[in-house]
Amino acid sequence: MATTPSVVVLVTGEPVPEAKARRGSFVDLIRQAAPAFGTTRWETYDVRELEVVPDLTSALAVIVTGSALSVTDALPWKERVSACLRELVRAEVPLFGICFGHQLLGYALGGLVSTNPNGREIGTVSFSVVAEDEVLGAPRSLLVNSTHVDSVVRLPPGARVLGHTRQEPHAAVRFGPRAWGVQFHPEIDADVMRCYFRARRPLLQAEGFDLEASERAVQDALEAAHLIERFLSLARTRWEALHARSSCAR
Repeated sequence: MATTPSVVVLVTGEPVPEAKARRGSFVDLIRQAAPAFGTTRWETYDVRELEVVPDLTSALAVIVTGSALSVTDALPWKERVSACLRELVRAEVPLFGICFGHQLLGYALGGLVSTNPNGREIGTVSFSVVAEDEVLGAPRSLLVNSTHVDSVVRLPPGARVLGHTRQEPHAAVRFGPRAWGVQFHPEIDADVMRCYFRARRPLLQAEGFDLEASERAVQDALEAAHLIERFLSLARTRWEALHARSSCAR
């Protein structure tokens, strides 16, 4: 029996300092949201430090983390990682972008990333699934935890909207046959979300947020957290099917 390949996480940033100190990195949070894959091999690459992005086409799946950085900035590694993402989409490697990772995927494929014209979105918000999908499931409403200022304001060719929030029309997108992006953070629970409110408090006050109401509304958003396991389960099923066909052909 062939060994199942690794889940690869491309790190583009870290949670706010309090959240990182209390709960760990984005990689830790993602793994905590996918306990069924606790014994699977995981590999992590901090793309901010890489001169060359390795070939990841043999990975079980690739997840791109969030970041406080902006895709609109002239990041020295942005084009290298964008080329890697385009290759993964072409090779149909299961790919999942979270927040900044979602935006970077949209940018890499020819979309436009800019400041969300509807303003900052932060907190536990209602998310509507509008299209049946293997990862997102059936059309319905669920709660998600979100924190972002930028958005994919124009989708790349061939992309399909899977869901939206009140402020974010492209909150979930199918970018390719096996490429998904979500503008929210399925790995962030109520505890981490509150850390973001504390870290962003001066900005939020200056922007006129009702902090008391927003913080009171914060929840764990468990159904959203399960999306990571759904994505990884789909990736594992694909790999098992490919491996079974390869074994039969020998």
